[in-house]
Amino acid sequence: MKIAMVGLGKMGANMTTRLIKNGQQVVVYDLNKDAIKKAESGGAIAAYSLQELVDNLEAPKAVWVMLPSGKPTEITINNLAELLDQDDIILDGGNSYYKDTVRRAQVLAEKGINYLDVGTSGGVWGLKEGYSMMIGGKAEAVKHLNPIFKTLAPGAEKGWGHVGPSGSGHFVKMVHNGIEYGMMQAYAEGFDLMHKKEEFALDMQQIANIWQDGSVVRSWLLDLTANALSENPEFDGIASWVPDSGEGRWTVMEAIETATPIPVISMALQSRFSSRDENAYSHKLLSALRNQFGGHAIKKD
Repeated sequence: MKIAMVGLGKMGANMTTRLIKNGQQVVVYDLNKDAIKKAESGGAIAAYSLQELVDNLEAPKAVWVMLPSGKPTEITINNLAELLDQDDIILDGGNSYYKDTVRRAQVLAEKGINYLDVGTSGGVWGLKEGYSMMIGGKAEAVKHLNPIFKTLAPGAEKGWGHVGPSGSGHFVKMVHNGIEYGMMQAYAEGFDLMHKKEEFALDMQQIANIWQDGSVVRSWLLDLTANALSENPEFDGIASWVPDSGEGRWTVMEAIETATPIPVISMALQSRFSSRDENAYSHKLLSALRNQFGGHAIKKD
């Protein structure tokens, strides 16, 4: 099956590589020509405009957009809508706000274009481990692209699924990221407390390693915590400044709209805000964790 990938950042480039390694044909486009050439050297079919990208596909055409949420995604989808035909498919794998997704799906449906929102988790590890995908949109379009999802997922029948109508995939991913905020915050606070118990001279990396096996709190985030501690136990050079990409804010906004109490996620978001005025070990760990799973930039101390 041939599919197009628009956006060759870390996730888009790694997803392209995983697809090609597993026998799929991928047409690629990015504003960065060097990124296109790099993907081409790895087996992708290069396109240097959206028109060329679309011309390289067969009906029904499928274009996966892997761009930052907001304006970059909006502009690209609007441009693709002018180039695609009825029954073609646009997939949005970025962290778009689900209400924007619902709106876009309605507009595209008027043109007969299918729109799938694919909440995608896996970060920089997805190339090796596979991606968790929460998919919203029409069942027929999802079924048509099953070979693509099975290739990208951790396994053909695990780690992905069609969760509901348009917007549901991005909604579930939004909540997923909100939960992630809370889990990361709990780890950061626990390790901060142990770090401050100076009379015990606790080894943070050793404790993380102990908890990785048999412990009730073992998880992939704990594995990444152990990685971060092994690389830089005191997080030297890392500023106590934790960004938020927007998903946590949207989760809290949704909780307010539905009167759903989510105190842990809400406080985790507030803690990220407070990190910008403090210099705490816990916030340095949070920043290091974001770099571990997503390759997010670390603000230097």
